[in-house]
Amino acid sequence: MESLNPFSMTRRLIIKVGSALLYDQSSQSFRAEWLSELASDIAMLREHDIDVAIVSSGAIALGCHRLGLPRDNLSLPQKQACAATGQVILTQAYEAAFAEHGILSAQILLTLNDTENRRRWLNARATLSELIALGIVPIINENDTVATDEIRYGDNDRLAARTAQMTGADTLILLSDINGLYTEDPRIEKSAQHIEIINKITPDISAMGGDANAVGGLGSGGMATKLMAAQIATQAGCSMCIMDGRESRPIKRLLGDEKASWFQAARNPKDARRQWIMGHLDIKGTITIDDGALTALKAGKSLLAAGITAQHGEFIKGDTVSVLSREKVEVARGIIAYNAAETEKIAGRKSSEFQSILGYDNGMALIHRDNLVMTG
Repeated sequence: MESLNPFSMTRRLIIKVGSALLYDQSSQSFRAEWLSELASDIAMLREHDIDVAIVSSGAIALGCHRLGLPRDNLSLPQKQACAATGQVILTQAYEAAFAEHGILSAQILLTLNDTENRRRWLNARATLSELIALGIVPIINENDTVATDEIRYGDNDRLAARTAQMTGADTLILLSDINGLYTEDPRIEKSAQHIEIINKITPDISAMGGDANAVGGLGSGGMATKLMAAQIATQAGCSMCIMDGRESRPIKRLLGDEKASWFQAARNPKDARRQWIMGHLDIKGTITIDDGALTALKAGKSLLAAGITAQHGEFIKGDTVSVLSREKVEVARGIIAYNAAETEKIAGRKSSEFQSILGYDNGMALIHRDNLVMTG
């Protein structure tokens, strides 16, 4: 039996499968043999009592092929039609691959709202936990059949990280078409250096990801979204790996000398509520604070209106906002207790003045410390 180092401390693993791994664009065909061998890898992991869930791309690509539509320049209704058509093929393919090993699978379709809304996040977590407890491998994908551009992830890298966070996974593996993080794009710069271990995602590391909107090919995410995923996963105490998954048996190869990039998990992960806030993607606005307020936040105190110097965005009470230093660098995220118009009126003012300014008092804290997490 194969040794499972570097998975010796892993009890729950999330594997993200990119579109290009499931669908060969050059031959216009589904890679059924590759998927069958991935199922063999997962069967091997389960023999070592490692729970596995998969976040899979591919539905739109498969749907385009089935409907005879070009992948580029699809309208939103066309994307949704392709997703609905391709999801059938994708689900059947996973079911058939796992059936060879006597493993049951289940389909979970999520939208951005399912992870940004606290109650829906808890419901999704309960469903995933129950499926895993029953020995079923969940196959998770964004519900592109109903998601619009305004309420969608747009990439499965961050969805995979949120899934890892949601399920309390120890390890997240992003199977991609590149073998990890480089100092520069290796397809352009031959001098680009591969980085094997990343202990912390610094601004310099984030800059290596380039533009989050510059994507191409069958997939919808690039290195930038993978680094965003790493930020979410590692803060939740989950290690993350980026590896080239195009060859067969990627997990088995990872156990050997396969080149990959590993992002180390935070030693002291935040509690589940703060992880959820930290991983929020639907940020409704920004609050800029002075140095005194920043010092107070670092000391574990709530954010008071007196320390606010500016605010931007159309947010309402209960939305998640980004807190910026005076240098416009994000230092925290939190759930705000006042809407944008109210915040503008009380910015820089003492809490004792709220009643006279607003006509009511919704509490002295703009963001209570229990609803705030430091990010910078």
